[in-house]
Amino acid sequence: MSALFDHLKSRIKAEGPLSLEAYMAEALGHPEHGYYRKQDPLGEAGDFTTAPEISQMFGEILGLWSVVSWQQLNCPQQINLIELGPGRGTLLADALRAVGNIREFRDAVQVHLVETSPALRKRQQDALADSNMTVTWYDRFEDVPDGPFVLLANEFLDALPIRQFARTYGGWYERLVGLNAAGDGFKWTSSSSGAASDFEVPPALGHGGEGLIWEVCPAAHTLIRDVSQEILVQGGVALFIDYGYAEQTGGDTFQAIKDHDYVNPLGHPGEADLTAHVDFEAVANIATEAGVRVSGPEAQGAFLKRLGIAQRAEALYSIASDAQKQDIEAALARLTGPDEMGHLFKVMALSHPGVPEPGGF
Repeated sequence: MSALFDHLKSRIKAEGPLSLEAYMAEALGHPEHGYYRKQDPLGEAGDFTTAPEISQMFGEILGLWSVVSWQQLNCPQQINLIELGPGRGTLLADALRAVGNIREFRDAVQVHLVETSPALRKRQQDALADSNMTVTWYDRFEDVPDGPFVLLANEFLDALPIRQFARTYGGWYERLVGLNAAGDGFKWTSSSSGAASDFEVPPALGHGGEGLIWEVCPAAHTLIRDVSQEILVQGGVALFIDYGYAEQTGGDTFQAIKDHDYVNPLGHPGEADLTAHVDFEAVANIATEAGVRVSGPEAQGAFLKRLGIAQRAEALYSIASDAQKQDIEAALARLTGPDEMGHLFKVMALSHPGVPEPGGF
């Protein structure tokens, strides 16, 4: 077994079964053995591929969206361009290249990346080396300097640790991670008493059937409150793109991906990507309560088409080789098709109610 398994085993022996939130936090973010801390998980050689890696069109569209958002904020002379979880830096590199001739925007931009992975920070640094922009890295959103901002977060919320509760005997009991009988692996167990009192049960789940699973992401709740507060105080707009659902109906969406395939989420701590579908209904409720405008969730395909991705594909197609034309067609279908990322992935924007609504909605 791995060093992280031994660490988690020791924790369970000392503290008892761990919440799924604690398990995910260790598996993904342990300082030495966490999945995101020690490797580049993206691309064919990694475990998964994100939209910016599929086509340059994705980042280019979001770059132009950022310029329009800056204009809607009345073109402040300094604007923080923030990305949460920037991956390899591909999205931002494409975005900045696409707006390279908009000098006023480029002169106003300060780039701030929120990234905890040393391996990915190095990839981001390399990707942005030709942008001629000063880039600063942070471990947390709250560490980014004050000021008006445009925030981008693609496949960020899905990796934040969640808690799970199961409907049992009319109550909600937390699902926990414990040791199996042999002590050589993990298994699911549950709390001995009802444990969902910290959260308001969604009305749709109030009379859920026995065994129904409800997922909560406390870290996402905190982040959305913080971002919403900064939007109101500093002026800004935030765009979240992720796979998830518009309405909470219950269900187990916790999953692990290793080598581009699904694996047992308790079987490879630190060696597989752990995610859960984003509850956009909860995100919208929290942001609305904070007082910001919520746009969406909208399907990624519809959002990108409204922003002109089909026209961008045509422009690239006109100067492409035959092989490149096939790649462009395949990428457009994957990003926007209803059977691909176009429907499963959702887009939501948060903005100040006193400025125009962001584009694409």
